[in-house]
Amino acid sequence: MESKQRTSELGAGRWVIAIGLGGIGLILGFVGLFTPVGAGGGSSSTAEPKTVEVTLSEFSVTPASVDVEAGQELVLTVKNGGAMAHDLKLGGTKGTKLLQPGASETVKLGAVAASTEAWCTVPGHKESGMVMKVNVAGASAAAAGSATGAATSSGATIDPKAMPAADWKPFDPTLAPAPGGTTHDIEMRAIEKEIEVAPGVTQMMWTFNGTVPGPILRGRIGDLFNVTLINDGTIDHSIDFHASKVAWNDEMRSIKPGERLVYQFKADFAGAFMYHCGTAPALHHIGNGMYGAIIIDPPELAPVDHEFVVVQSELYLGANGKEGDLTKMTKEAFDAVVFNGYYNQYKFSPIRVEPDQRIRVWVIDDGPSENSAFHIVGTIFDTVWREGTYLLRPDARQGGSQVLDLQPAQGGFVEFSLAEKGFYPMVTHKFANVGKGALGLFQAGDVKLEGGGGH
Repeated sequence: MESKQRTSELGAGRWVIAIGLGGIGLILGFVGLFTPVGAGGGSSSTAEPKTVEVTLSEFSVTPASVDVEAGQELVLTVKNGGAMAHDLKLGGTKGTKLLQPGASETVKLGAVAASTEAWCTVPGHKESGMVMKVNVAGASAAAAGSATGAATSSGATIDPKAMPAADWKPFDPTLAPAPGGTTHDIEMRAIEKEIEVAPGVTQMMWTFNGTVPGPILRGRIGDLFNVTLINDGTIDHSIDFHASKVAWNDEMRSIKPGERLVYQFKADFAGAFMYHCGTAPALHHIGNGMYGAIIIDPPELAPVDHEFVVVQSELYLGANGKEGDLTKMTKEAFDAVVFNGYYNQYKFSPIRVEPDQRIRVWVIDDGPSENSAFHIVGTIFDTVWREGTYLLRPDARQGGSQVLDLQPAQGGFVEFSLAEKGFYPMVTHKFANVGKGALGLFQAGDVKLEGGGGH
């Protein structure tokens, strides 16, 4: 009897335990139904979507930062309060379309799991300050940094031993005489175009008429220039002629894609002048190829056998096929210094002349930031004209010059002859830059280059 009673009590106890465990499981199940998914785990939030009003301008995003909970949905109502087209994209990928001035758009960006950034993806605008931080509560600094996608490539790399392809053509350095007449009607188009800047290296350059530098213009004192600028690009562009005296907010204003303006000026002064795009950030537009030269002849310019033009500038390489790196530009960390837009191009294609011919070379330093000490190895300049005046001319003093020194946006010319058949290197005598692409050759006579000099 006692054995049966114990068995019965044991069975009843097991039944009570089973019922108890089932009840606990049922209770936990109900609790689960009413507990937010991921509560206590940090993977989501019960908070309502966070809506933020954002204003874009040149060059900022207001507010500069927003705070959200982990997993909280972020909604942005974005208005372009600037004078240029802008967008705003989380991580540079998800966000608004390109907004024209005054336009607005509301975008749902979904749940934000880790700290990140949103920025304007128009080239150069992020680097100019158009960034908004998105701070997620509890996210570590390392997580936030990895989420931004802000790590930048060092850009394309130039191989100094590489050679251009067989079909490569250099920029023609020959300077044509000033055209006849006193009125010049010129059409200039802002074109964004992928261009080779060194053997095997291309960049998405911003150009005038598809070349870097842009067209070389020429005239005389008193000439009238009617320049029609047409924007065939995807972003705003403008033009600024240093040879002109006009209001900055009129002819030099930025125009949107598809628009045009007429820039009219009278050439009142002689000079070797720079022209460039002045749309903000101007550093990026110039550094990415939107520059050229306009030459207004001084009175009674002496005849010569050859006239050439050399525009010195820098390359700040972005990734291959992409725009130049504005961060490098702001730090003056150029990858190359070049003549007429291409690395060592007149080394690959020497400028052909004959011994004892009279040669004039116009030099303009379009920068945007590096200076020039223009020098030709193996000759001496007997004439130097810089920034509107002669510094040296042949006379009884028998003076000679070795360098035409120019700061960015300065220009002038030198005259000389080459005494013997052979090759004469053309460099900037800031020699750190010769190995970075600022090298060319004059070839006097029918000769072949064998070996190298010791200069």
